[in-house]
Amino acid sequence: MIGTILNAAGIAAGGIAGLVWRRQPSASTQLALKNLLGFLTAFAGLRLTWINLSGGLLPVLKQLAIAMLAMILGRIVGRLLHLQKGMNWLGRYAKDRFSRASSAPGSRFSDGLVTCTVLLCAAPLALLGSIQDGLGGHWGALGVKAVIDGLAIMAFVGTFGWSAVLAVVPVVAFQGTVTLAAGIAAPSLHELGLVPSIHAVGGLLVFTVALLVLELRRIEWADYLPSLLFAPLLTWLWR
Repeated sequence: MIGTILNAAGIAAGGIAGLVWRRQPSASTQLALKNLLGFLTAFAGLRLTWINLSGGLLPVLKQLAIAMLAMILGRIVGRLLHLQKGMNWLGRYAKDRFSRASSAPGSRFSDGLVTCTVLLCAAPLALLGSIQDGLGGHWGALGVKAVIDGLAIMAFVGTFGWSAVLAVVPVVAFQGTVTLAAGIAAPSLHELGLVPSIHAVGGLLVFTVALLVLELRRIEWADYLPSLLFAPLLTWLWR
């Protein structure tokens, strides 16, 4: 739960900072922060994949092959389930609520809570980071998300006021539930030796998030989420 606690602290700190200062960072500062967060996300993802590869050359190549195959199969299933389209719909919904709040101040409270909840809970690192934290205590991804969410809330309080900070409650509820569920499943998965494959694929997915943050490539990351299920399955079958 360390990652979720850090995330909650980041949201609260960003909200307080935004309410107190009311001044947004300059464009150059925002660009520098975005690049720094992108590189930190890439490092966290690649590190998680690296530390979960073990053995000699052949075992490592086998694990990488499983990870790549899991991502290919996961993307196929994700596209069939229209996962990315669902995430895109949530993004448009949040954007519409934001536009409505800007033009109709009377609805700021509900719009602020709903908009920020959707954006923070639907973020790629929310699910990926919570799973990693629950399975092995790897809170790096949620640590990066804490900074990203803090900066986002700092900007949102200018439009929504303190209602934006209340999004910390559903964020903690969602991420905490995922982390606890992963923690319950962790002992059985560790016993079967399936956790490293999940972390290896999860690390690669976190790396794809870095590409989005740095705006290097547009990746339909949600379509790859089923890869987290294929990774342990393929590891179990390819023994």
